[in-house]
Amino acid sequence: MGDYGYSIEHILMVDIIPDPAVRSAMNEINAARRLKLASVYKGEAEKIIQVKREEDEAESESKYLGGVGVARQRQAITDGLRDNILDFSHKVEGTSGKEVMDLIMITQYFYTIKDLDNSSKNTTVFIPHGPGHVRDISEQIRNGLMEASSAQLNFG
Repeated sequence: MGDYGYSIEHILMVDIIPDPAVRSAMNEINAARRLKLASVYKGEAEKIIQVKREEDEAESESKYLGGVGVARQRQAITDGLRDNILDFSHKVEGTSGKEVMDLIMITQYFYTIKDLDNSSKNTTVFIPHGPGHVRDISEQIRNGLMEASSAQLNFG
C-alpha cells in the first residue's frame, strides 16, 4: 500500500474466526478450568458441611454431659441433705424430720438474702422478712411439693 501513498498504522479487527480445531481446543481448556474450579468449590462446601456436622455433634455431647453433671450435682445435694437430716434427728433427740427441714430452709433463706446483698449492685429487692414470713415461705414450698407429689400420684 505504500506504493499508492497509503500507510496502514492500526486496524480494528472485529470478528476473528480461528480454525475449528483451535476453537475446540480453547473450549476444552475453558471447560477444564471451570470443572477444576467447580471441584474446588464442591470440596470446600463438603468440608464446611463436615465441620458443621462435627460442631453440632460436639455441642450435643457437651449439652448431654452438662445435663449429666447437673443431675449428679442435684443428686449429691439431695443425698447430703438426707444425710444431714438423719444425722441431726439422731443426734438431737426429740426433733423430727420436719423440724430439721424447717431449720434448713431458714438457713437457706438467710444464705439467699446474703447472696442477694453480695451480688446485687444497684438493685433494690423488697423481701418480706421476719419469722412469720419465713414460716409462710416454708409452708408455700412444702405445699407446692405436696401438691406436685399428689398430682404425680393421680396422673401416674
